[in-house]
Amino acid sequence: MTGEGGLRAPQRAPIDRASPDYGDPEKIDAELRRVFDVCHGCRRCFNLCDSFPRLFDLIDESETGELDSVPSAGFGAVADACTLCDMCFMVKCPYVPPHEFDIDFPHLMLRYRAAAHARGETRFADRELARADRNGKLAGAIAPLANWGSRRGNRLTRPLLDKLAGVHPDAELPRYRFDTFVKRAAKAEKTRAAPARGRKAALFATCFVNYNAPEIGMAALAVLRRNGVDTAVAYPGCCGMPKLELGDFDAVAASARRAAAALAPLIDDGRDIAVLVPSCALMIKKEWPLIVPGDPAVARLAAHTRDITEYVVEIADDPGLAEGLKPLDGGVAVHLACHARAQNIGPKAVEMLRLIPGIDLEAIERCSGHGGSWGMKTRYFETALKVGRPAARKALRSGKAWVVSECPLAADHLRQGMERLSGAAPEVETARHPIELMALAYGGAP
Repeated sequence: MTGEGGLRAPQRAPIDRASPDYGDPEKIDAELRRVFDVCHGCRRCFNLCDSFPRLFDLIDESETGELDSVPSAGFGAVADACTLCDMCFMVKCPYVPPHEFDIDFPHLMLRYRAAAHARGETRFADRELARADRNGKLAGAIAPLANWGSRRGNRLTRPLLDKLAGVHPDAELPRYRFDTFVKRAAKAEKTRAAPARGRKAALFATCFVNYNAPEIGMAALAVLRRNGVDTAVAYPGCCGMPKLELGDFDAVAASARRAAAALAPLIDDGRDIAVLVPSCALMIKKEWPLIVPGDPAVARLAAHTRDITEYVVEIADDPGLAEGLKPLDGGVAVHLACHARAQNIGPKAVEMLRLIPGIDLEAIERCSGHGGSWGMKTRYFETALKVGRPAARKALRSGKAWVVSECPLAADHLRQGMERLSGAAPEVETARHPIELMALAYGGAP
């Protein structure tokens, strides 16, 4: 990148969604063409996701082989394929701001989707799938029935789910739990005296951990309390990432303001906010302040938020972890989730797991292809597996007993990719998230 001061970190401007120009179709099309022309000339991101191959195919197969002969009607397919992983912006693109070209491909895709959403073009099924809290509460109340109906291979219900909700019959879906993380945490053992006493934290439960994977939250709670951290649990509601994927900025802004108000007393009490899923940490740290710029409560919350792996590494640095970590047999393949990498904090999952004595560790730094609910949908499922194939292949070849990811949905998706590659369910252990392995190394169950 060029500009004053030489190379600098990527910088993002607040999302000016209140401007009449933001949703103007002609101005959006002009910006798409400007950015796509730069991407066409560079092509560095050809292997990141399916957006770029779709774009380059449109151009290469056009009459002139240049963008000028590509009809704008084809741009929707490019925007649809973006999973908002942020890897082009954070890792690959040399033209992100402060470069004068000012390329922010993911946020341009968001702008395209926001305009479509404002025109009422968002599919009904997609809107309903994005209602994470409503879905979690309803499905959790009838968890055995909901899990039976969503089980892969159920020939009675999965074709119906495909028809009604656009969810692929072969996609692995998360299980729902009646005993949510919030409920289980209320009954958990309290803080022990340990090196980190004096530290105070609140675990932001996230919709996925609360309704689908409370064992991740319980593992984090056990690790922090083992280390003397006075730990509370908070869940003011979904971070809004599923709504962001649809371009529903109003819903995301409402989530940000609600959470900032609910978590303010915990910050006043001297607590850091430790988030259990990196997509949610990215939303709170990076996206919310851009969507509701100038809101002091949202900015304050962002400044006090840590990813759970980031927070454990901070404890290890000062004052040091509590004794008692034991080796794990079989080795670990750890997938570094895109939304963890996009936080620009370094490979904290790797740093954390290396604290386990004698750890046999292999890091996987390729996108899983899942993209939240995107990879479950019928129209994207096969593409999601294709994008995630290099990561799944590396996990399969590693031969490790554990395959985990900072994004638990990515862990499930990687295992499904491993199954496709090998023709059989992979023989790996059941933990999804690295924090579960920390708890196991301390003697707890994953």
